[in-house]
Amino acid sequence: MSDITSSSFVRRDLLDERPAPVKTTGFVGLVRTRLFNSPTNILLTIVGALLLWFTIIPSVKFLMVDAVWTGKDRTACLAENAGFTVGACWPYIQAKLPQLIYGFYPEAERWRVNLTLVLSVVLLVPLLIPRLPSKGLNAGLFFLAFPVVAFFLLHGGGIKGFGLSWTADLLQLFDDSIIGAGQALLGLGKTSSAAPLLWVVGNVIVLVGTAIYWLIFPLTWLRDQLQGTGQSVWADFAITAAIVSLIAFVLGGGLRTGGRALTSSIVTFAAIAIVIKLMGLDHGGLPIVQTNLWGGLLVTLVVSVTGIVTSLPIGIALALGRRSTIPLIRIFSIAFIEFWRGVPLITVLFFATYMLPLFLPGNFTVDGLVRALIGISLFTGAYQAENVRGGLAAIPRGQGEAAAALGLSWWKTTSLIVLPQALRHVIPNLVNSFISLFKDTSLVSIVALFDLLGSLRASFSDPKWSSPSTAFTGFAFAGIIYFIFCFGMSRYSLFVEHRLNAHRRN
Repeated sequence: MSDITSSSFVRRDLLDERPAPVKTTGFVGLVRTRLFNSPTNILLTIVGALLLWFTIIPSVKFLMVDAVWTGKDRTACLAENAGFTVGACWPYIQAKLPQLIYGFYPEAERWRVNLTLVLSVVLLVPLLIPRLPSKGLNAGLFFLAFPVVAFFLLHGGGIKGFGLSWTADLLQLFDDSIIGAGQALLGLGKTSSAAPLLWVVGNVIVLVGTAIYWLIFPLTWLRDQLQGTGQSVWADFAITAAIVSLIAFVLGGGLRTGGRALTSSIVTFAAIAIVIKLMGLDHGGLPIVQTNLWGGLLVTLVVSVTGIVTSLPIGIALALGRRSTIPLIRIFSIAFIEFWRGVPLITVLFFATYMLPLFLPGNFTVDGLVRALIGISLFTGAYQAENVRGGLAAIPRGQGEAAAALGLSWWKTTSLIVLPQALRHVIPNLVNSFISLFKDTSLVSIVALFDLLGSLRASFSDPKWSSPSTAFTGFAFAGIIYFIFCFGMSRYSLFVEHRLNAHRRN
């Protein structure tokens, strides 16, 4: 015990003070560890600060400090009248704001555009909030019901029939195309050296068309009989509802489990009937507003939203088709993707606007905006197919093998296991394509469709607001609008990516 006591040591002097630890958090830590921690970073920080100084400060000065906020014409935005160097001319934006939003849409009917935008926000916001319930019903309303309601709100018009009449019209159009092709070959055979061959092929095609005519004759006869009555829409609606409900009941399991499918079908058709009655679609509907009067932000949103919503399913189908083991499907998907990815969007728009009508029957026309929407959807779908294919290639083969070992079919394996993981991997690529599509909508101006930038350029020709700062103000305003939408999509994609990749967080 005495040895332990003698060997113990007790310090009697205080230790010298040590320097405080280097701060690595907060603003000071950021400056110390990221901005000035090396000569290279010091140089880059100085260059970045100078760049911000010579860009942000002049922009704020132009948009806010030296801006003119009130006025009735161009004189308010002239330096000799304002008494200082004039920046942005915001009275010009206030005067042209209806044109920038609605284009040449009739002023008395602009409430329809406002109602459509309100409905889109009401249906879209709950889809973007993960914790809100009833996502299936909400998605069905937004992706299926809303496009139809939006069409009749924005374009107007009514309906002269329903499912039965529409099916008969499509089949008759198809039959007329076949008979027309056969007659064209017969006419060509009169002046061609291969007249016997063309005569045989033409007669065979005409014979096929005639057979199809008699095959669909009961349906077309019933359509003509319904249209001869005073209530053709509701009679057609009742027949269509009965047929679809019966099919849903049988496919749902009949008397054992088909009650739920039957109830869903009846409720759906009841909702459709309410919409038809409220909008007066059975009596002509709202006044028709031709798409050549649409413009501004309305066209930008219609083109971008339609392209985004339709291109993703097209891309998924093409990506799965490209990986298919069936040669015909794989070759078609590859040819489709490579063709549309090898053609500029401007060429696609020109083809859809000016050349597509040449391939359609003479009595069948497609609206110019619809043609542009079809071209943009197919073009973007080809790019989305490659994004999705990259995600599918990143899924290990063991995922599919494990699903097959559990007895899952190919459809269930793809829809429940492989595809969700693939889409989660390529969220940045998909949203990047969506942002590019939103900005590329300005290209529709070359086919006589005035989007936001097209309406902005058209407003420059007004001599009442011609001033040195008018063009800069207009483009600054358009840039702010594009930035708000694109930045919103970017931030929401980061939120979705962070939420779906929770298993990868440290």
